[in-house]
Order: sequence, then C-alpha cells, then structure tokens
Amino acid sequence: MSVNYAAGLSPYEHKGKCGQAELFDSCDELEKKVTLLAELIRSSKCLVVHTGAGVSTSAGIPDFRGPNGVWTLEERGVAPKFDTTFHEAQPTFTHMALKSLEQAGYLKFLITQNVDGLHMRSGFPADRLAELHGNVFVEQCPTCQTKYYRTTTVPTVGLKLTGNACEAKKGTNARVCRGKLRDVTLDWEDSLSERDLQLADFYSRAADLSLCLGTSLQIVPAGNFPLYCRKNGGKLVTVSLQKTKQHSKTDLVINAKVDEVMRRLLELLNIESLKAELHLSPVLHSVHGPATLPLAKEPIQKRSKRKLVDNEEGIIEMKPPKLEAATTKLEAATTKLEVDSTKLEV
Repeated sequence: MSVNYAAGLSPYEHKGKCGQAELFDSCDELEKKVTLLAELIRSSKCLVVHTGAGVSTSAGIPDFRGPNGVWTLEERGVAPKFDTTFHEAQPTFTHMALKSLEQAGYLKFLITQNVDGLHMRSGFPADRLAELHGNVFVEQCPTCQTKYYRTTTVPTVGLKLTGNACEAKKGTNARVCRGKLRDVTLDWEDSLSERDLQLADFYSRAADLSLCLGTSLQIVPAGNFPLYCRKNGGKLVTVSLQKTKQHSKTDLVINAKVDEVMRRLLELLNIESLKAELHLSPVLHSVHGPATLPLAKEPIQKRSKRKLVDNEEGIIEMKPPKLEAATTKLEAATTKLEVDSTKLEV
C-alpha cells in the first residue's frame, strides 16, 4: 500500500512478521497448480476471493511486509520508496481478471484489505465487494450515511473529519443534510465497517472455495475469513510469494506473482480479460443482481470489540464492532452514493 497512507497511521510498534523470504514454484509446478485451481473454480458454486497488498504491487504501490515492504524497510531504518500515488495508480491485470471472473459468473464475492480503491476503480461492482479497511477515495456522512466517492484521495485517515459537509437532500422538504464528513479509512485501532464486516463474514461462511491473492493473512479478522469455507468441506487456496499465516491449513499453495497466475487461469477457463480502465464513478450493482445467498450452516455470531494486538504468532487484530445474529437472508446493502463530479481528472 501507499507510503503516504502508512505515514498517516498512528504509531504502532508491532506490525507482524516482515521481510520473509520469497518463494517461487518451478514452471512445471506452477502449471500443475494453476490447472488444479481452474478445476476447483469450475466445480465451485460459491467462489470468494480475498485480496491483500500483493495484488497492487504491479501498479507501483508497495506492499507492507515483503522484502521491500513499507514495514520491512521501517524495521531496517530505511525510508520506503514508491513509484506512484493512489491517485495515479491504475488497476492491474489481477484487478481486471477478478472483474472478468465476476462477469463470467464464477466469482460471487470479493473481500479486500486494501485501501487503494483499485477494485472499485476497476469497475468491480460495489454490491459484491467488501473493503474491510476502507478506501482512501471515500468520505461518508455519519448523520445520513451518504458516501462520496472522490476522484482524488481524501485528506485524512482514521475516520477523521475531512473538512467537507454533506450536500445530500433529506426529507419531504428536501433540506440539505450538512453533516460533517469523515474518511472511511481505518487507523490501527478503529472499528471495521459493520456493513463490510457482516458481508465478509456472511459470504466467507457460504463459500466452498476461498482464493487468497497477495496477502500474508496476518491481520484478523480478515486473515481468518478464508478458513470458514473449510467448515463446509470447502477448499482454501493461496497465491503469494511468502508463506502465509494459514499455510498449514491451506489445501493448495501457489508461490508465484498474482498477475502471472491470473493470466494463466483465465486462459484455462477460456475467459477473455477485460481491458484495464479507470472508473471514476463506482459501479453500484452487479449485472447478476444483488449479491444475496442462503445463509451458511453457521450464523454470524455476536462478537465484542477487540483491541489490536501482536501476539507470539505475529497476528495483528483490528477490532470489529458487535454483530447481531444474521436473519435467514442477508440483503446486500444499498448505500446511497454521491460522486464528486466537479474534480474529474483523467
């Protein structure tokens, strides 16, 4: 993720295991593994993808814990470098491949820890996406919940006041709300968005195949969601250059760059990748309709807030809000959206 974003976070000493050695499968191993992944996807009824910083490195945005990650360099006392900004970054092949998988009907839901907004800006439908840690292009009114998708990054992180006011009109008299807008990007100990957390929990439990791309799975609850499918007899697949936190529980481990894997995967599935394009206005709904599935075997349990800690295993926790038990059906939240059209920059 971006150095600017990292610099805006509060100081925190323990940031997990950083700088682990990178691992690469041989060409023959990679072909066999991606072929197996394609077979798993073909037979899957509910594929859920989980993404981390590794899907955005080819866009010029550094990761956190790789050999040259932001936190890795920080541990060495070296100032991190970056090739681009969030505003300049373009969706990668993997971002567009995921959109292609969704449009082909394979991918049912996407869960990301990234705050770079590239999934949304690639045109991936908002009602099939959970951005667990926020989006640096979004600010929201706490009064009426209206979201504003900006064409440039908002000036703050950590759910702080941005200095802007809500312009949404509410009520029969069409009065302007004027609520004070806040960013939606989490700091270390901020609570996760209830909407995104509920959807991520729900679809993780409904999944029969969890595919993790470019994440070490060290942050929870995000790092635990992919395991839920195994309770239903599902499979867990990881694509990463480093050993993940859930390595021992993973059914298929692919050590390769995510763009390389996704390119071969689309070929095997006979899916043409969509061309990279930047959507300044979010795509609100999937062409397949609202992302609604029957409840999985286990309901979403009520959970209390947890402080961010770093234990002996290097797990980092971001505290979620309390969740009520799910009803028999979870309708994808339809958030009122308003896009700033006065600052469009191409």
